Amino acid sequence: MRMRVESALGWAIGLATLACSGAPVRAAQPLVDKMVLDDTIQTVSAGELDRAIARANSDGAQALLIEMNTPGGLLESMRAMVGAILASRVPIIIYVAPAGARAGSAGFFLLEAADVAAMAPGTNAGAAHVVSMMGKPDQTEMQKIENDAEALLRSYVSRRGRNVDAAVAAAASSHSYTAEEALQQHLVDAIAADENQLFSELDGRTITRLSGDKQVLHLAGARVELLKPTLRDQLLSWLVDPNIAILLLLIGALLIYLEFNSPGTIVPGALGTLMVLLGIFGLNLLPIRYTAVLLLLAAFVLLLLEAKFGGHGALAIAGIVCLAFGMLTLVAAPVPELAVNPALAVAVALAFGALTFFLVRLVVRARKKKHLLGADALVGSRASAMEALDPEGHVLVEGEIWRAVASERVNKGAPLRVIGHEQYLLHVAPEDAPKIPSAAA
Repeated sequence: MRMRVESALGWAIGLATLACSGAPVRAAQPLVDKMVLDDTIQTVSAGELDRAIARANSDGAQALLIEMNTPGGLLESMRAMVGAILASRVPIIIYVAPAGARAGSAGFFLLEAADVAAMAPGTNAGAAHVVSMMGKPDQTEMQKIENDAEALLRSYVSRRGRNVDAAVAAAASSHSYTAEEALQQHLVDAIAADENQLFSELDGRTITRLSGDKQVLHLAGARVELLKPTLRDQLLSWLVDPNIAILLLLIGALLIYLEFNSPGTIVPGALGTLMVLLGIFGLNLLPIRYTAVLLLLAAFVLLLLEAKFGGHGALAIAGIVCLAFGMLTLVAAPVPELAVNPALAVAVALAFGALTFFLVRLVVRARKKKHLLGADALVGSRASAMEALDPEGHVLVEGEIWRAVASERVNKGAPLRVIGHEQYLLHVAPEDAPKIPSAAA
């Protein structure tokens, strides 16, 4: 019995020794979620960032890598994105890449908010001076806006252990830094040519979260999972382009106008309504100047007045000018990428103005002649005597044979003009005769 116990004990010890002497269990491969921000900072990009952070927080990622190339964007969207980065449970790594990319204006605020800020060689960051979107405010109002933005930057740059003075210089005087200058000024934590080099440099590094907690990054050999934008995000990114939104709005308005003048066709009206709603939705995501909206409305009114009453072209020209200025100033854009393209605005204003004027004039003329049917429509038309009129006979008018009466004898084949009618009897006169009042129908 004793030998059996010793034997069992020996087997147990042997198995334990074998397990301990075997190859060690390899740690699971670290996961890094990746988001590409290659656009302006606006409502859509803020929503994409929220979803990316939520995904990284839920799938156990070691970090969320944001590859960024942006000229900047809207102040309120930037504030929302900074708040999301600072509140993230998963460390955020912002990497300005590839070469030639930039973190301009609002992008600089995001870069400094990250747990790890990195740049690729040949990139730049800064030029973060706040630009007013609603015209030119007074000096006091502008100073309040600037001080507020600088205070926001200071509130987290110091807690990230970075150079507060250099960061404030980018916001106060639009200073911009190359990747090497940013590293020297302690605005970024690393320069790396690609993701692999970045992960190698950051592996094992201890970072300090905004709360003050320490965390070690394990990024060597990390598996990168790209978070692609959803179909909804792609559609919204397309609609938030002010040039697309303007085209949708104007083309949709023309289609609705055609539907009103050709009732029952359905397709132009339905498609036009959809395009107008999409255009309004896209513009609603952008800061709009209401004075520009008034200019657009004035443009439509002027074009309608020109077509209906005629103004020797003066009203049409004024309408086209209002249309062009309205489109140019419609979006209160802090960066050129969020503004309407000037060439597009002028071209669309000329084309839309001319087309609207032409269509409205056709409709007005058609409505004025709408009551002219049968003999009424022939008054003023040219005719030809098919036989001698003495005083009655047959004439050819607009390819139709009518019975007509003349005030004097008319030879066969003589050119005539219809000057009136009585029931279905036309009154005609030689074409060179002076006009006389038409008879009552």
